Amino acid sequence: MSDMKNLIEAGKAVLGLEFGSTRIKAVLIDEAHNPIASGSHEWENRLENGIWTYSLEDIWTGLQDCYSDLKKDVKEKYGIELTKIGAIGFSAMMHGYMAFDKAGELLVPFRTWRNGITGEAAAKLTELFNYNIPQRWSIAHLYQAILNGEAHVPEITYFTTLAGYIHWKLTGEKVLGVGDASGMFPIDPETKNYDAVMMEKFQALIDEKNYAWKFADILPKVLVAGENAGCLTAEGAKLLDVSGALEAGCPIAPPEGDAGTGMAATNSVAQRTGNVSAGTSIFGMVVQEVNLKNVYEEIDLVTTPDGSLVGMVHANNCTSDLNAWVGLFKQCLESFGVKVSGDELYGTLYRKALEGDADCGGLLSYGFLSGENIAKVDEGDQCSFALLRVTSTWLTS
Repeated sequence: MSDMKNLIEAGKAVLGLEFGSTRIKAVLIDEAHNPIASGSHEWENRLENGIWTYSLEDIWTGLQDCYSDLKKDVKEKYGIELTKIGAIGFSAMMHGYMAFDKAGELLVPFRTWRNGITGEAAAKLTELFNYNIPQRWSIAHLYQAILNGEAHVPEITYFTTLAGYIHWKLTGEKVLGVGDASGMFPIDPETKNYDAVMMEKFQALIDEKNYAWKFADILPKVLVAGENAGCLTAEGAKLLDVSGALEAGCPIAPPEGDAGTGMAATNSVAQRTGNVSAGTSIFGMVVQEVNLKNVYEEIDLVTTPDGSLVGMVHANNCTSDLNAWVGLFKQCLESFGVKVSGDELYGTLYRKALEGDADCGGLLSYGFLSGENIAKVDEGDQCSFALLRVTSTWLTS
């Protein structure tokens, strides 16, 4: 205990922050990578005017509450105030669209990965590049906004992901880890940067619009793991810790996406390794030795945090239905005066599930809360249609 206290007071503990779809998590680790304190904040995206989004207030109040919860845990465990951090690394939901004007103001509400509103753009870009461009990628959102003639597009001076936005505000640096960047625009695994040929093709595609900006100038700079991505500024420290106790100056790693989180957490960064990540969405990933020879609509190509290509199969919907059931169980228990934490409730139910039938009694759950691109379902309210489509496909295959 005294060793941990001295480590924290010396500013040698490292902070990891992760923005998931339903929770923001903070974990403080020691020099041997052991967790020594943690905090969290529950949040949820909302469907507004047909767009799945989080507000800027959601983002910052969520981050601040999560960090405050971490500070509370440090205080309770070690009796000290958290004022110095050795380094920070954070990740967030990949893809989506956050576009800003020259004053740094958000031009339209954050469009998350969950939206299925870019079908036309994704199809046209896939054909142009001969490279699969999923609907949730940032370039698909940008091009769809162009195709729609949206008024904000000429005013764009920068666009990025959620992780890139937070990093920019904490450090002043407009950069992005290569893994997260690969969900914005295709990456060349040789250069570890945006694919130059495809960049030229996209610029030629939009030249007739005569925007004041060039595409290359509004993208974040790509960095691989270990490169200098800037340090926590005084303004950034105040954004993170509203009490003002946190000192500025610690280095912050290149911001990454949740695919990188899954790869790192499961030790699946090396080529010929793979993992499955199950959360609000679900995706399986295999780190490749070579590029695919053909374009497959079902396979997205992202990268590891050090720039190797990764084949990913992604579905928008996974645990939302499960989360709703667990929430119902929690309400039921609380009605009887039983207080139980989310971690304890999920853990207990997961272990209990191991006692059930292997085929769950023949039950299949189709949780199409949002649209499902891989199943060709545009909106989440088409549950019956989705069930019929998928069942029909199985029966005829």
